[in-house]
Amino acid sequence: MFEINRQRLLDRFLRYVQVGTTANPKSDRYPSSEGQRELGRMLAEELRAMSADEVIQDEHALVYATVPSTVGPGVPTVALVAHVDTSPDAPGEPIRPQVIENYRGGDIPLANGEVIRVAACPALNDLVGTTLITTDGRTLLGGDDKAGVAIIMELAQTLIEHPHLKHGTVKVVMTCDEEIGRGTDKIDLAKLNADVAYTLDGGGAGILDVETFSADAATVRVIGDNIHPSIAKGRMINALRGAADFVAALPRSSETPETTEGRQGFIHANEISGGVGQVTIDLILRSFDAQDLSGYADQLRKIAGDVQQAWPGMKVEVETRRQYRNLGEGLAKLPQSIDLAEQAFEKLGRSCTKEIIRGGTDGSVLTEKGLPTPNLSSGQHNIHSVREFACLDQMIDATEHLVELLSLWSNQRS
Repeated sequence: MFEINRQRLLDRFLRYVQVGTTANPKSDRYPSSEGQRELGRMLAEELRAMSADEVIQDEHALVYATVPSTVGPGVPTVALVAHVDTSPDAPGEPIRPQVIENYRGGDIPLANGEVIRVAACPALNDLVGTTLITTDGRTLLGGDDKAGVAIIMELAQTLIEHPHLKHGTVKVVMTCDEEIGRGTDKIDLAKLNADVAYTLDGGGAGILDVETFSADAATVRVIGDNIHPSIAKGRMINALRGAADFVAALPRSSETPETTEGRQGFIHANEISGGVGQVTIDLILRSFDAQDLSGYADQLRKIAGDVQQAWPGMKVEVETRRQYRNLGEGLAKLPQSIDLAEQAFEKLGRSCTKEIIRGGTDGSVLTEKGLPTPNLSSGQHNIHSVREFACLDQMIDATEHLVELLSLWSNQRS
């Protein structure tokens, strides 16, 4: 018999979140922030200390390790993946985690006046009596995805400490810059040599994510002509005015994040910068059907043409870039990746739900590249927010689920 070491898992998580690892979308470096390399070094040292095999932090700061099979060769190799970076959408340091033992229900006031409200996060109703970890309201927590990191690290140590547990070869993979769409850029799949993978990057508990958005990015450049305003008559072409018209012409009552849910896609203008001479507008295009993305791009080009016509001499350029495609398309090639995850929940006597993600994971790209990679829960809540929190009990549940899932894979033949 065994049980997950509750205090050790909590201590891991608290240690990891206090390393600042905010991804920097403006950086050309990989990883985009040095804190990611620092946390990777810490993880590699801990993996060596627990006697994991083949531990490396490569030149890109990605961390790999192996937990050898306890059932011999001939069974599938399973990779477990999490990302060490955190979102740039909210302040990322200094993170001061707050531990709430035996949560009693109700709204949770944070140190700076922010409040985690049950009305905005009804999942709290199901977490009474559990241990929650919040921020102090000034920064995000980093449970996305350091909850996944901590779960995988605790699983690795649990497997090593309990060699009677059945599992094939397990590969540990910690990626960088997932939050800015670069999480799988440096993974060598041939070197990894896994048959299936799972990302630990989902919310709550008992959720099996089997579809993601398909995603493209778009950059719109509005090019004007700047000159001193005192001599501007008939000469200045103000790119700011053209950019304002462009953004105002985007869909408002539909096809936006604020107006869609479920399987509905959107066009999202998420950053604007520049001045009179030139303005850059960054947008993301999202849909569960990849064919919709070309339609969204056509809308942007139509608006660009209208703006150019309204402002003689102004140029509006639209560039789109492929990001990732719907996870479900690739998972259909290995339905066992989903079936065994469901069976593992059943063997534990727990319910599970198959869901879609209105976003993407490292698994979206890994699956597209040929490594089927569903996404599993890791106890995250309110991600990308200063009201973010994680649930330790759900993290323990996720670790136990992985033990059962690996046991089921050990009965398969590769």
